[in-house]
Amino acid sequence: MIDASARRRTIAVVLALGAIVLATLVLTSRWALPWLGGEGPSRFHGRDVTSENWAADFSLSDASGQVHTLRDFRGKVVLLSFGYTHCPDVCPTTLAKFAEVRRILGVHAQRVQALFVTVDPARDSAQILRAYVPNFDPSFIGLRGTPEQTDAAVRSFHASYQIVDRHGEIAVDHTASTYVIDDRGNTRIVTPYDQSAHALAEDVLVLLQSR
Repeated sequence: MIDASARRRTIAVVLALGAIVLATLVLTSRWALPWLGGEGPSRFHGRDVTSENWAADFSLSDASGQVHTLRDFRGKVVLLSFGYTHCPDVCPTTLAKFAEVRRILGVHAQRVQALFVTVDPARDSAQILRAYVPNFDPSFIGLRGTPEQTDAAVRSFHASYQIVDRHGEIAVDHTASTYVIDDRGNTRIVTPYDQSAHALAEDVLVLLQSR
């Protein structure tokens, strides 16, 4: 029979081995997987929505009237934001951040496409979008649609907006997040308005290098 002392030593060894295995699993999932091409939760600064399998898409027109869907941008990482051209702060700040992200990425910037979707198509005509969006970067594309198309696009990205006419003064509230879509058309990351350009660029680079 095994005496009590030997039994205690056996239990201690088993517990120690269990702790080592657990620590190894944690380290692998949080640190090793990014290097191995895995999808560990510590890979992104923004919120990782990969596992939520969003079926996000849109059918919207650019300033020239050409209709686009997400399929048109396969092969590139897409930065998408919702807004309107009369926006006094959030929208121009976000588009300026997108331009900074492209500058940070250098040669990788050619594989990144920024899209600005207006939630105020009644005032944001194609001509206005053509004059506004490319001012931040010539490669940026402004998109607009009917109210129904706009609603569908916003809902598919789990975003929201509201336009209120207050005695002739139009107020527009909208989600200020950035949506990062990988080169296969999958929505991967949602970043807050106040995330830095450097953090966003790092997230984009992870996606660009994951294949």
